[in-house]
Amino acid sequence: MAHLLGAEKIHVALPARVLLDAVTLGIEDGDRIGVVGRNGDGKSTLLRVLAGAQTPDDGRVTVRGGLRVGALSQQDVAEIGESVRSRVVGDRPEHEWASDPRIRDVLSGLLGELDLDAELTSLSGGQLRRVHLAELLVRDVDVMLLDEPTNHLDVEGISWLAGHLKRRWPSRSGGIVVVTHDRWFLDEVCTRMWEVHDGVVDPFEGGYAAYVLQRVERDRQAAAIEAKRQNLMRKELAWLRRGAPARTSKPKFRIDAANELIAGEPPLRDTVELTQLATSRLGRDVIDLEDVSAGYEGREVIRDVTVHVGPADRIGVLGPNGAGKSTLLALVTGDLEPMAGRVKRGKTVTVQQVTQKLEGLADHLDERVSDVVGRYRTTFRAGKDEVTPGQLLERLGFTTAHQKVRVGSLSGGQQRRLDLLLTLLDEPNVLVLDEPTNDMDTDMLAAMEDLLDTWPGPLIVVSHDRYLLERVTDIQYAVLDGHVRHLPGGVEQYLALRAAGAGESGARTSAGTSEASAPAPDAQPTTASPATALSGRELREAQKALSAVERRMEKLTRRAEELTAQMTSHDPGDVSGLQELGATLQSVQGELAETEERWLELSEQVG
Repeated sequence: MAHLLGAEKIHVALPARVLLDAVTLGIEDGDRIGVVGRNGDGKSTLLRVLAGAQTPDDGRVTVRGGLRVGALSQQDVAEIGESVRSRVVGDRPEHEWASDPRIRDVLSGLLGELDLDAELTSLSGGQLRRVHLAELLVRDVDVMLLDEPTNHLDVEGISWLAGHLKRRWPSRSGGIVVVTHDRWFLDEVCTRMWEVHDGVVDPFEGGYAAYVLQRVERDRQAAAIEAKRQNLMRKELAWLRRGAPARTSKPKFRIDAANELIAGEPPLRDTVELTQLATSRLGRDVIDLEDVSAGYEGREVIRDVTVHVGPADRIGVLGPNGAGKSTLLALVTGDLEPMAGRVKRGKTVTVQQVTQKLEGLADHLDERVSDVVGRYRTTFRAGKDEVTPGQLLERLGFTTAHQKVRVGSLSGGQQRRLDLLLTLLDEPNVLVLDEPTNDMDTDMLAAMEDLLDTWPGPLIVVSHDRYLLERVTDIQYAVLDGHVRHLPGGVEQYLALRAAGAGESGARTSAGTSEASAPAPDAQPTTASPATALSGRELREAQKALSAVERRMEKLTRRAEELTAQMTSHDPGDVSGLQELGATLQSVQGELAETEERWLELSEQVG
C-alpha cells in the first residue's frame, strides 16, 4: 500500500504529564482507522498534530507530495452574517454544486432539514456541527481526520455517515482517521484501530470487535495489574460475540480464540434474579400509558400512545430530533399530564431521570466528590453484591485523587458518571436515562453498561448511541409522526422505517423547515431503498406472514426465558438434567435467530 501521511517519534507534553511519547505511526492508502482511549489521553492532540494544526514538541509529520488533507475539530465556529450556504458551498453558482452527486448526497444526508440561507449564529449546537461536517465532506480530499463526527447526530445520521464514508473511501483509496466513542460506528467503518494510552499508540487490525478481542488477550497476558479491566472487557467481548438480535445475521468475527475466552462468561444479566428483585420492589403494576395524547400549550406532540412498562422491562427509545421523545419521557416521569387518555402508576413507583443538563449536580458544584457521595448510605445493592459508594465510584473510573476534586472541576464525562451514581444512590425503582453516553470514552461506557446490568428495575433509555441501545435494552420503541411504535426488529427496523419516509414530517415541522429547504428530488438516496412495491394481494400475504412470525418470535422468547429460569433453579448436582435443558435452550435460541432473520426479510417487503 502507498504511504499517505505519518508521524515519526512525535512527542507532546503538558506541564504535568506527557501525552504522546516518541509515537511513530502511518496512514496507508485504503486505511479507515478508528482511535480510542480514555478522555484526556491525547486522541484529539494526535489528530491536530497529524493535521498540521499543532506543532509537536519533538519529532515530525511526513506527508506525501500533493496530498490533500481535511480535518474536523471538536470546535464549531459561527461567524456573524455567514450563512449555511456560504459555509458549505462558498460562492459557487447553484447549478454547479447542485449537479455534483457528492454534494447532493451530503446536503440530503446532513442538512435536509436546514434552510441553506439561515445564518450560522441562529443554529443550535447540533445543527452547527452538521454544517461543519458537511463543509468538510463536500471537499475533494485524500485523507480525512475526524474528531467526534457523530456528536449531535441521531441514529439515522450516524448510519448515513458510516455508509457515506465506506462508499467514498473503499479499500486502497485514500484514508480516514476518526476519533469517536460510538462503538457501532467504529465497528461498521474502521478496518484498523489505534488505542492511545500512557503516551503511546497501540495499533490493532480490524474494527472495534476485533480490537476488543486483541485487547482482552493483551490484558490476559498482563496478569494481575489488569485483572479488573480484563474482566470488564471479557464481558464486552461476550456481548460482541453473541450479538444483539439485530446482529444475528451479520456476525463481525468468528475466531476460535474468542470462543475460548468467553466460554465460561455468564450472560450479561441474570434476568431471572433481576425480575424477581424488581417484582418484589414494585409489584406487577409499574407504569401504563393508555391511549395517551400529550403536548404543550394546546399543541399535540404525540397521540394515541399505549405503552406498558413492566417491573423488569429495559426499554430503548429512538426517534428523530423533535419527534416527541422528551414528551414521552415527561409522561413517564410525571412531569407532564396527558391531554387525553390516562397514565396508571403502581403505588410504590418512584422515578428518577438522568438528564443531559446534569440537573442533579447543580447544588454540589463547589463540594468535593467524596463529600457529596459520603452523605448517602454506606452500602448499595448491585445485583447479588452489596457495595459501598466508594466502590461504585471506583467502578466508574474515579480514582482516590478524583474523589478529592470539586464537582465543578470535573470533566463533562466525569460529571455525567457522578450524576448517574447519585441517581442510583437515591434508590429509585424506575430509572430514565436521556442521552447518557455524551462525553464518555469507550472504557467508561463499558463500565457504565456493566453497572446498569445490575439494575433491578425498569430502565428507559433515550439515545442516538446504537451500540448502547442494543447492549442495555431488550425492547425498543420509535417515536415517529406523533405515534409511538414498537420495534420488534430493533434499530434495523427503525432505520428501514426512516428510509421509507416515516417521521419526516414531524422532524421537519419541529425544525421549522420550509418546503424550499427540503432535499432536491434527484438527490441520491442516503440509505438502502425500500423493496419494490408489492401488489395488493402480495402485500396482504406478506403482512399476514409478518404477524405470524412476530407471534412466533414472542413464543420463542418466552420459551427461552422459561428455560433460563429452569436452569437457574435446577439442582446443580443433576448434571445430565442441566445438559438437557442447555441443549433445549440452545435449540430454541437458534430457531429464534432464524425467525428474527425471517422477520427482517418480511419487514423490508412490507416497508
